[in-house]
Amino acid sequence: MNDDQLLRYSRHILLDALGIEGQQRILDSHAVLIGVGGLGSPAALYLASAGIGRLTLVDDDTVDLTNLQRQILHTEARVGMAKTESGKIGLAALNPTVDVQILQKRLAGEALSQLIASADIVLDCCDNFATRHAINRACVHHRKPLVSGAAIRFDGQVSVYDLRRDDAPCYHCLFPEGDEAEEVRCAVMGVFAPLTGIVGSMQAAEALKLAAGIGESLTGRLLLLDALAMSWRSVKFSRDPDCAVCRRDAAVRAPAWCDQDQRPPGICLL
Repeated sequence: MNDDQLLRYSRHILLDALGIEGQQRILDSHAVLIGVGGLGSPAALYLASAGIGRLTLVDDDTVDLTNLQRQILHTEARVGMAKTESGKIGLAALNPTVDVQILQKRLAGEALSQLIASADIVLDCCDNFATRHAINRACVHHRKPLVSGAAIRFDGQVSVYDLRRDDAPCYHCLFPEGDEAEEVRCAVMGVFAPLTGIVGSMQAAEALKLAAGIGESLTGRLLLLDALAMSWRSVKFSRDPDCAVCRRDAAVRAPAWCDQDQRPPGICLL
């Protein structure tokens, strides 16, 4: 680190659990963030402010006036601009030392797989279950840690799938593809603006911990937030030995729902 970096990140360096070594690992990391909207905005801002070395933004949408109620990375002056380009401008103003790459497209197949293969950490801030499952499959294949968040109305959820670990569950273990899940649009149901900030910021926190190699991640735990009551609930879960995506020959535990009898609802910020 040079003198400017030592000063910029001094409040991180003062943390015993992080220090110079942890901050250097953050500076050396590449995060892929898919979805530059309500969740992606705060996640990208905190990743950039904390000095993530390389940040790839993926989104095929443009900034709309209705986005500005919660998508804090964008501004009214950039309505109509691609969200990735708007995001790059906003992040450059915050921390020009971060290498921000942009892809204005909805990635799938080999292109998605190649991008995730190049990443150290993947943040799922996207807007539909098909993409979430595609991201999960690629993360399982390349054994990349995945930080997933979702929010709608006043309900949020966040978890980590650290697929570098043999015992870690994947997103499909928790929300099997094809199962009934609540996929609703903000345009119809609405979303509380600060909720996306809370969940997206937590995604950034988990991603930075993974990058720095510190603390305990949310692997095997799903945090559920009721922002109307401002109450959190934690649900423990483990690998599904019959999971069609991450099943391997190694022995694994059956799913363990510790806090409730049924799987928690899947929600998706659209």
